[in-house]
Order: sequence, then C-alpha cells, then structure tokens
Amino acid sequence: MTGKSKKKVDIVTVAKAAGVSASTVSRYFNHPDLLKPATRKRIDTAVRKTGYIRNRAAQTIHGIRSGTIGVLIPTLDHAIFAEVVQAFSDTVADAGFTILLASHGYDLQREYAILRKFLEHRVDGVVLTGLDHDDAVFQLLDQQQIPCVLMWNYAAGSRYPSIGADNELAGRMIAEHILSLGHRRIACMFPPTQGNDRAQARRGIVLHTLAQAGVTVPDAWSLTTVYSISESKKDAQILLSAPERPTALICGNDVLASGALYGANAAGLSVPSEISIVGIGDFKGSSEIEPSLTTVRLPARRIGQEAGRALCAAITQPDTGRGQSLHCAPVLMHRHSARAVSNAL
Repeated sequence: MTGKSKKKVDIVTVAKAAGVSASTVSRYFNHPDLLKPATRKRIDTAVRKTGYIRNRAAQTIHGIRSGTIGVLIPTLDHAIFAEVVQAFSDTVADAGFTILLASHGYDLQREYAILRKFLEHRVDGVVLTGLDHDDAVFQLLDQQQIPCVLMWNYAAGSRYPSIGADNELAGRMIAEHILSLGHRRIACMFPPTQGNDRAQARRGIVLHTLAQAGVTVPDAWSLTTVYSISESKKDAQILLSAPERPTALICGNDVLASGALYGANAAGLSVPSEISIVGIGDFKGSSEIEPSLTTVRLPARRIGQEAGRALCAAITQPDTGRGQSLHCAPVLMHRHSARAVSNAL
C-alpha cells in the first residue's frame, strides 16, 4: 500500500475535464448520436485521461440500458460463424453496444442456462442462432420482454424476427447444380443434425431434391461427420477408396467440403476430373483453396449487419414494434471443384 488516498473518478470529474456539463457526459454514454463529433471527441479524451469507468450495475437498477447484447452461437471451434458475428459486432458498436459472446455446443438445454446468465447481466437484447430452440428459451424471452433476433436462418413465420438465409433453398440449389452437371452417382456428407436446424434443413432438402430426380443415395454413401476437417478428410478418403464410388459428393458445409478435398487427394483422386465436391456457406478461404470450392454463398456479412441494425432498432425504438424478418438470399458460386460428369466413369 502507498498510503495515498485517491478519490474515485466520477462523471463530474469527467465533465470538468471536458469542459461540459455532467448531463452531456451522460448523453455521451447513453445517446452518443445526439452529440456533435467535436463534443464526443472532447469527452472521449477526458474519459481516457481520467480513467473513468461508469457503474453499469447501478445504472441498470434505475432502468438505464446496460449497453450490452448477448450473442449465442453453437460453436467457436470453426470459422463458420466468425464473419456473421464480426459484422454484427461492428454494426452494434456503431450504436454504442458491446456484445457478450457465448457458445452452447449444439446443446439446447445449455443454451437456456446461458440465456439466463445473459439476462442476469441485464443485457439489452439477445441474438440466437437459427430458428429451433427449447420452448423454455422462448418462454423466458417472452416473460422478460427482451428484444430478440434469430440470426443466420430465415423463415417468414418465425416466432421472433429472423434475419438470414433460407437453408432449404441453399440445399436445393447445390443439389440441382450437381444434377444439372449430369451426376447420378451422388454421395452426401452432413454434420450431426441434433440441435442443428441448419443441417436438418439442408440434409432433408438435398435428399428430397435428389429423390425427385430419381437418385437414391445408398446408406454407405450417406455420411454423418462432425465439424472437423480431419474427420471429413478421413471419412471422404474411406468413401472414395472403395471399389464402388460416387462421381459427386455434396457436403452440408464448407468445413466438411474442405476436408473432403483433402480426402480425395489422399485417395489418389483428382478433383474435379474424377470426383466433384461441393459445399454450402462460402466461408473465407473457400475461393482460395485448390481447387476453389463450388458452393452456395450464405451472405454472412450482410446477415450480421442487418441483424445488428434490427436489434439496435428494437432496443432503442421499442415503440416501433418487434421488427420484420429479412431473407438474405443465398447465391450459387460455381468454381473449380465440380464439373460435368465424364462418360468414362
């Protein structure tokens, strides 16, 4: 201990340092858009100089917003949700909000427990990934009347505003593309569907679309593989090393498709001349891998931005209603990992 008694910095100290009123400093934190840029800069300089930290806990007791948004995603293990979360975070930061990020590992019961923790921290709004959630999650949101957006998936009749892509449409697009290239010996690789409505929707519509075209996927060619490049490489290598092999492999996302490309190489096959491999997502790197991956782009950046704007509006303008769902349409990206089937196969 130094023996010195240092007075705790408060909002009045900041106001004096910035040459403004205490109410203006308060406005800087709660409604920065109402201040001129020059005034915001002066207050920001004073805050940094004095080391002022406002007491969020005391503010929330008095009904003032906490300035935080809870974001719940299934996993942090891969870059699947990185771009959408980053775009969301950047967008809400422009409105003065910070995110609290957590993952539930595709466990809907764990998602409920994390949501309770978010609400205990008095978040101003919540983002959930996908459309399917435990009834207790929706009941808790209803009870607390907390603004919520369902991000990544889209459905016109969703319980809360959904902002994302139609996964059934994405699955249909990639299946129809493979069929249009003349492939009929088609295998599929999807992640486990438990707690994952994206995988459920894509798998279901891909198999349905193939069946409508008279294509049946044999059980041995219908693979369930966890989100792992190493596991998808191994499963693809086993599949493609068998005497009877497909001419095309449809993967439920680009993580699996990337691993499958390595698996094809390990099996001694050339992509796409001997096997066509496609994915869904168009994650960062999908266009740079060799060969570049044919996939369906889910516009992650736009989804994150639109979800951020929608939730900020719901928090700051509660009288305007709960907002509308928005479809950010998927786009087929025809690259080099798929081509028309060869008559020699």
